[in-house]
Amino acid sequence: MGEILGRAELAQRVAADRAAGRSVAFANGCFDLLHVGHIRYLESAAAEADLLVVAINDDSSVGGLKGNGRPILRAADRGELVAALESVDYVVLFSDPDVNRLLRLLKPDVHCKGTDYTPETVPERATVLAYGGRIAIVGDPKDHSTRDLLARIGRRG
Repeated sequence: MGEILGRAELAQRVAADRAAGRSVAFANGCFDLLHVGHIRYLESAAAEADLLVVAINDDSSVGGLKGNGRPILRAADRGELVAALESVDYVVLFSDPDVNRLLRLLKPDVHCKGTDYTPETVPERATVLAYGGRIAIVGDPKDHSTRDLLARIGRRG
């Protein structure tokens, strides 16, 4: 089971893990209403390195990205759910519009994005390449979404 950490403690832990010879993968997202697509994405990301750090958008940034009525679950709850997954080592919540600042802080060996991206379209590509990291596209085809799940629930309600 993973741990939810603040930025400073996470940076210390990652540095200690690196000193012990462990490689670090990084994934990020909203993870509002955890579904099978999220699980497959995170399991695939974890397979890229010894440890997996997952950055989760805080409530205000999810609202900005996903629109009115989102998130469904509070950030603390989403963090706890993601941290409970066997494939996840560390979780950090963030409010920035992107994860560039976290990437520059942690310098993970590999930055993992879902199959809705290509290595050339990853928004943080320049940051990752600047510190010598690599990008991996992981998970299954992007045919699962919280938005679709909510629509299905709405039709049944």
